[in-house]
Amino acid sequence: MMTDPIADMLARIRNAAMARHDVARIPASKIKKNIAELLQREGFISSVDEEEWGPQKRKTITVRLKYGGDRRCAFIGIRRVSKPGRRVYVGHGEIPRVLDGLGISIISTSQGLMTDKEARTKKVGGELICEVW
Repeated sequence: MMTDPIADMLARIRNAAMARHDVARIPASKIKKNIAELLQREGFISSVDEEEWGPQKRKTITVRLKYGGDRRCAFIGIRRVSKPGRRVYVGHGEIPRVLDGLGISIISTSQGLMTDKEARTKKVGGELICEVW
């Protein structure tokens, strides 16, 4: 039994990037798809598709990783902040800046998932899901 599926998703993406794979396949859920779409919108990954894959035809999210000319990944690090054992909530004035604005934080708010910049402009806080830089 998996206790933290979001941490599993981030680890799969991180491991695929370190191994220089083109795609990472993740078991599908709505929140994972929303996180992947946010990463795509911010330019850290190139595409996100939901498909049936494998011998049992289970729904998976296929994330295409983005690399530069020297085969370096578009992101340097990705880290889970709020965990099942220790949830981290922030108000709109307490949202941390990742690498002084070079990275992003993904926040789960009452208005849905959004980046730290969007949450600051809309003046909403929430659960700090992860940081990407």
